[in-house]
Amino acid sequence: MPKARDHPAQETLVMARYGELFLKSEPVKRHFIGMLLRNIRKTVGAAGIECRYETPRGRILIYGGEPEKVAGIVSRVFGIIDVSTCHRTSADLEDLKEAALSRAKKHLSAGMSFAVRAKRQYKTGLTSQELGTEIGSFIYDNIPGLSVDLDDPDYEVFVEVRDFGGLVYDKRIAGPGGLPWGTQGRVLVLLSAGIDSPVASWLSMKRGCEITHLYLDAGRWAGTDVTAAAIENHRRLSLWCSGNPVPLVIADSEPLFDAMSRQKVQPRYRCVICKRFMLRAAARLMAHEGALAVVTGENLGQVASQTLANLGVVAEAATVPVLRPLITYDKEETIIVARRIGTFDAKPGDLACRAVPKMPATSAVLEEVKEIEQRMEIEDLAAAACDGLRFVTALDGTITEDSAAPRE
Repeated sequence: MPKARDHPAQETLVMARYGELFLKSEPVKRHFIGMLLRNIRKTVGAAGIECRYETPRGRILIYGGEPEKVAGIVSRVFGIIDVSTCHRTSADLEDLKEAALSRAKKHLSAGMSFAVRAKRQYKTGLTSQELGTEIGSFIYDNIPGLSVDLDDPDYEVFVEVRDFGGLVYDKRIAGPGGLPWGTQGRVLVLLSAGIDSPVASWLSMKRGCEITHLYLDAGRWAGTDVTAAAIENHRRLSLWCSGNPVPLVIADSEPLFDAMSRQKVQPRYRCVICKRFMLRAAARLMAHEGALAVVTGENLGQVASQTLANLGVVAEAATVPVLRPLITYDKEETIIVARRIGTFDAKPGDLACRAVPKMPATSAVLEEVKEIEQRMEIEDLAAAACDGLRFVTALDGTITEDSAAPRE
């Protein structure tokens, strides 16, 4: 029976994998990998950990203290598909065997099943299957009572042989995937206190967008906990782009609802007019924030203002691109993502909207809506909402409220 050597040459590190970036052309791929590495450095640096980085093909290797902590941090970086804490060895088969056995001994005992998943970068020497067989046999011979199960094992150990040596690991922490933060420019997200818009914001981040949040404060027309809940959503989302300050712009929309009340606007049109007002305010702030599009949490057919007919009426007010990441999501699908990213709150408090009618229109007439808006002088209301703005910055989960003076 072959026995383990006493002192295998091993080094612990964190390995991060990326996926979609491989589909890009070489110049774009190099740029995106550079952005991804920048974001990882910022994220790890925000935790006060110093590391060294290498970028062999398809991998980012991270060396430094607290590898388990670093792995958890990096698993939240957009563009990363999964992260592992690894033993790095030479490409020598004996060293690979020793590292795999060292890992396996911590998890395997008699009566358990295991599998070895092996791959190699180059087509010389042992094949991947032969490599897996050799390492698996070594583990089998050194831990009595095991069985091999390649379909549904109790434990798996992964081995990679690459040009720089070998990597051995047994856990893969899922990352968010997508594209690196900042590769697609900035968007202005209409953020609310609810479930949908924070998920829409997160999905935009996942596709490489930097984020500015815009919250329309309805004042006394909103529930007592609405503003605090919106700011909390903003804070929680900042944890997904550590090291990058995320701005929140708060505009006053209370005068809109006052105007609808004074003008005795048909209650069934309030929601559609409110949505159109939000797009108008967002369009006025786009240039200030350097945003290329507006993002909303709208979902087809979820509420009356989001029927296909009403979405068309709302969209008519848009003078800038509008992105709707949740347009085809079921509510339960959105909640699953919200729970995963940490923005779901089972007891959010009083988030009521005092202006919501009992029977909102499901197919608003555009001409009637525009006539009402003209009577309300809605463009002036939108302009006024964008004066005297509040600015709240979130950085790594910490909130700072800036001056109320408008930005230049």
